[in-house]
Amino acid sequence: MKFFFALITVSLLFTSCKKVEGKGGLATIKGFVYKQKYNSLGNPINGGRYASADQDIFLIYGEEDNFYDDDIKSSYDGSFEFNYLQKGKYTLFVYEDCITCQSGKIEKIYPIEITERKQVIDLDTIEVKKQL
Repeated sequence: MKFFFALITVSLLFTSCKKVEGKGGLATIKGFVYKQKYNSLGNPINGGRYASADQDIFLIYGEEDNFYDDDIKSSYDGSFEFNYLQKGKYTLFVYEDCITCQSGKIEKIYPIEITERKQVIDLDTIEVKKQL
């Protein structure tokens, strides 16, 4: 009986220590969000590009579901950062305006894989549409 208890304890110890996507690591995903203004015909307006302050940015850990695990808002200059991430697969998404969509919004999806412990993934600039 003691052997059986020890075997279960060791099994739980090894399975519970498995690191999965999410918080607890040293990697970072960062970037900037900019909005581009479009007219009702879907054409970009000259001079209509600006930093998207207070933009919602969502992050899904792993590939098991489509519900977001973390979200942040961009700073005044459109910058954002998800810090302290583990190695693994992630999906980042933002919403932009869509005049042909029933909800008026459509998602922009960015699959990401962190392969190194201290990796910094720089998505550079994400441009979202703003309809007038």
